[in-house]
This record gives sequence, C-alpha cells and structure tokens, in this order.
Amino acid sequence: EGGIINVAVLGTGMMGQEHISYIGKYEKCNIKFICDTESSMLDKAMSIMSTDNKPEILHSEKELLRRVDEIDLLVIATPNYMHTPHLLRWAHHDICILVEKPVAISRKQVLALQAATLTFKAHIWVAMEYRYIPAVQKLHQLLPTIGQIKNITIRENRFPFLSKVHEWNKDVDKSGDTLVEKCCHFMDLFRLLSGQEMRSCTAKVHRGLLDEEYGYNQRSDNPVPIIDSAYVLLDFEERRNSGKERCNPLDDGRNYPDASHLQRATLGCLELCMFADGSRHQEEIIVTGLKGRVEAYLPENKVFHYMRPSMKNHEEEHWVDRSQPPPRSTIKEEIIDCSVLSNVYSFADEIPQHAGHHYCSTAVEWKFLIDQVEIWYVPLPSV
Repeated sequence: EGGIINVAVLGTGMMGQEHISYIGKYEKCNIKFICDTESSMLDKAMSIMSTDNKPEILHSEKELLRRVDEIDLLVIATPNYMHTPHLLRWAHHDICILVEKPVAISRKQVLALQAATLTFKAHIWVAMEYRYIPAVQKLHQLLPTIGQIKNITIRENRFPFLSKVHEWNKDVDKSGDTLVEKCCHFMDLFRLLSGQEMRSCTAKVHRGLLDEEYGYNQRSDNPVPIIDSAYVLLDFEERRNSGKERCNPLDDGRNYPDASHLQRATLGCLELCMFADGSRHQEEIIVTGLKGRVEAYLPENKVFHYMRPSMKNHEEEHWVDRSQPPPRSTIKEEIIDCSVLSNVYSFADEIPQHAGHHYCSTAVEWKFLIDQVEIWYVPLPSV
C-alpha cells in the first residue's frame, strides 16, 4: 500500500515489545494492529510506541484474523507452544509472516506443520536474532580465514529464566524445555557456522535444581522440572548437494579417502548453566579451524581472531624450535570491538540502534526482513 508495509504484532510480551521498538523506527513500516489477551502487555507495548503510530488494539486472535486483508506482515511473538497453531491458521493466507523461534516444540507439532506445508501461501521468516548479533556476525565473516572447521564450542552461563505471563517458560509442555526454548538459537548457529547438518546429538542434563526459584515446590500438580544445566555433544556431516556450498571457500585442507566420519566431521559442544549469575561472559562462541581460531564473547561484544604459526620457513611467523611452545610473536592476533556497529555492518548508520535484549541484532534482522518483504511483494509482470 503505497510502499508502506502494514504490520500486525500478535503477542506483545518481551519479544513482541522488542520487535515493536524497532519496527516503528523504520519509515517503510506501519504498525497497524497489536493483539494480546493480556491488557498489561498491551499497555507496555503502547508505552514504547512512537507518538505518530497509533495501532488498533485487539484482544483476540480471531478479531485479528478477520482483518487479514489489511495485513502485509504478521509478527508472531506469543509463547512457544502457540507458534505452530498460529501458523496453521495464518499461513494459508497470502501474507508475510515473521514467527519467533521455536516454530514447533514437539514431534506432534512438527508433523502437523509438515502435513500442512503444501497448502501454505504465506512467505515465512523464522526469527533467529542471534545470527545478527554483531560479534556473532563478525565471527561468521572471519570463518574463511581459519581453514577447515573442526570444532565449535558454544557456552551460555547465565541467570535463571525471567518471569513470564503465567510462567509458561517453566512448563515443559509449553516451552518445549530449556534446550528448545533457550538453545534453538545455538542449534541454528552450529548449522550456520559449520555449513553442515547435525548427524547425532548426545546430552547430559540436570533438572529440578531451581525448584524453589521457579516455584515448583509450591505446586500440587507435581510438574516435570525444566532443564537447569546441560552438556550437549554433536557431530555434523556435509550437506548432500552439488558441492558448491562450502563454509570455507579458502580451505585447502586435505580429505583423506580412508578418513572416518569423525575425522571429516565438525564436532560441536554446547554447555548451558542457568544458575551462573555474574559469570564474566554470558555467551561464548569459539570456532577452531586447522589454520586458526575465532572467539566471540558477550556481553563484551568483542571478537578475538587468531592465526596459527606458519609451517613455511620463509615467513616471519614460522615456528622454528618445535621442542618449545610457539613464541607469541608467531601467532597473529586481532581484536575487533563489535559494539561499534560499523565494524561489522556497512549499513550501520541506516538502521535504528539501541541495545535491546540482543545487542541491536533485532534491528539488523528487520533491515534484512524488510528488504525481503519488498522482494516478495514485487508484482509479477503481466503477460
């Protein structure tokens, strides 16, 4: 409509509010509707709305669905267990949809989506904000320099889950459990950074350590506690495609014909602790290749880039005495401050910036999403 994208936000909790805080700052977007069953959440959403944007407030999804013809882009930011049912109702319409992660929380929901996909008309974008966090994006940009990627480690040591409406995020049946609710971002990053698909996954977990903090001890229904800490080991295998897609185009690593799967694969390790309040780094992402290593730290928002000593005698970084550890001078080091957005994104001055909950990554994601929505809505040439 005149180049303006009319947006409806379904769910105005923490993530809905974060989306709203950025959408309104993009001139190409107009928030036409906000919808939630909780009046307190709607009030908070309105309090962060710009004065010139006066959306219509709705209290039920049915009301919003009746107005589908007035919507170009729907944002689904409701509790996890509602994402699949919302998609099953909305994706049959010819609109664009941004759905928050995770799209599904159970095998039953996955199967329901698979069965319905052929009838979907909507263009669907899954919100994966962590991909766009400046330090994560810079790490991703540097991957071609470190050779064949063999190890990826992701650690999150943080405070317990925050309070949500009706505490749905502490309910296994509504959140999908912690490794789905919290760590689907990380599973996405393992795939993105390795350029491979997961082959196997093994986990060791703790449950019930935060009974008192989460109020389980006061409940009479004896709920299954969510996961409080975990170690997850993963291995990956190359995607079966034309062979053109490679994570490291500069890689000249050898592939031995008799190498085992594990010798060829990228290995991943995820560490999660939900009672590590005050940890120096909340998130650490470390990728090691045969030539070097890249480390990203949050909330520090810095990337550390290391290149291993050269094996070539004529290079000054050559490690000469192999009976001693490599001198520091033989290891190339670069530190990038990603809190300066222009160090990562060339369009940094063109997007709204504030810290939000994801280091401005939601604003970056919206920039890419708006560009994609405009492509989706380009009318086909008449014949």
